Amino acid sequence: EKKTLVVLGSGWGATSLLKTMDTADYNVMVVSPRNFFLFTPLLPSVAVGTLNTRSIIQSIRYITRHKARNVSVIEAEASDVDPVNKTITFEDTSDIKGAVSSTTIPYDYLVYAVGAETQTFNIPGVKEHACFMKELNDAERFQNEFLDCLETAAFPGQDSAEVDRLLHMVVVGGGPTGVELSGELHDYLEDDLKSWYPELAGRIRITLVEALPSVLSTFSKQLIDYTESTFKESKIDVLTKTMVKEVKEKSVVLQMPDKSIQEMPCGLVVWAAGNRGRKLSQDLMARFPDVQTNRRGITVDQFLRMKGAEDSIFAIGDCTATAYAPTAQVASQQGAYLARQLHQMAKRDQLTVKLEKLESLAETVLDEGERKEVLQEAEVSKKQLAKIKLRPFEYSHQGSLAYIGSEKAIADLPFMNGNIATGGVATYLFWRSAYLSTLFSLRNRTLVATDWLKVKLFGRDVARE
Repeated sequence: EKKTLVVLGSGWGATSLLKTMDTADYNVMVVSPRNFFLFTPLLPSVAVGTLNTRSIIQSIRYITRHKARNVSVIEAEASDVDPVNKTITFEDTSDIKGAVSSTTIPYDYLVYAVGAETQTFNIPGVKEHACFMKELNDAERFQNEFLDCLETAAFPGQDSAEVDRLLHMVVVGGGPTGVELSGELHDYLEDDLKSWYPELAGRIRITLVEALPSVLSTFSKQLIDYTESTFKESKIDVLTKTMVKEVKEKSVVLQMPDKSIQEMPCGLVVWAAGNRGRKLSQDLMARFPDVQTNRRGITVDQFLRMKGAEDSIFAIGDCTATAYAPTAQVASQQGAYLARQLHQMAKRDQLTVKLEKLESLAETVLDEGERKEVLQEAEVSKKQLAKIKLRPFEYSHQGSLAYIGSEKAIADLPFMNGNIATGGVATYLFWRSAYLSTLFSLRNRTLVATDWLKVKLFGRDVARE
């Protein structure tokens, strides 16, 4: 009898696990509110129309269909995890519902990979007026609202100050997402909008706001300086040590480095400023108040087992609080590691069952020769069991990449015992090839490469749905 393994989520961690895993070891079920994997690093490219939305998503069923054993994929949102009774409750949250839209299933092992939601720091107006950049619909919403701002600014008789407000885009968050979106926006402006909106293009402003002393704080100092100088050339305003106090419908309230408060009129605010745990994660952590005390996320041990539920729950990706940055690279390595661990655990469980059967058989066998054979086989199983040792997770950093616009990218890559920091057009070509090779299927690689070619030949589309 195979044990039941439930995988919650369809992000980097869960998808990497499913891709690497030998599904013959378990009855595998995937539960996620979206039935696809989203290649999040290219989301800013979708936001400005460089890439088509379908090019960076891949059906989870595509990943699971080639597996040795059938994997059940359920499009549903988990509402409760009971670690005591080892059950998970989920419900259908789609528009069309059947007679049954909520159910509870048991599990033996749970891989908790639900990711995180956008951190708003409880700043007034963020949820109501800002556009996030985390999911596919966020990128589609941004594209639509950005073009709406342009068309509204082009409306006859629009006041000059109002035109400047509508054409002012504020990006909050100086991490890779915020920087790449600013760079992509600049390319959109230079390559396409100057042709389609010549009377407005010169008035479009992009402002990047970051609370820390510099953008891309995880990159080396020379790359940060290179990014900031490139942005200066591109006329992207970078405001560091600047905090957002409130987001209004037509403006954003900022606390400047000198602690003065300034209200900046704008047409659109994009919020790309950090992660926080989902309500489901908070509810699960609340069941173990003694050991789950980190507010950043779920505390795990060196084997990625959730503290308090080490026998049955593994947690990977952005929902956890580890020493590693919440990146796709970390989640992907955790997923692949866990797939190998689960295979070892399945082997261990099978050998344990076999050993128990052989030992009980040895007690019942009367023939001495037969009994000796059984005991010898049991001894072999014991030796095999002793060889199975679970290794702790070790993260291997493969480097950091970011696109900064104007066909330039930056890369911080580990080399020997140090780092190689590089930036420019050659790095941009490396960035493109690295992302193409990281995409999960030949289909995605072909679609993304074709989209890049189409934009080069025909430009981006400015039609609005």
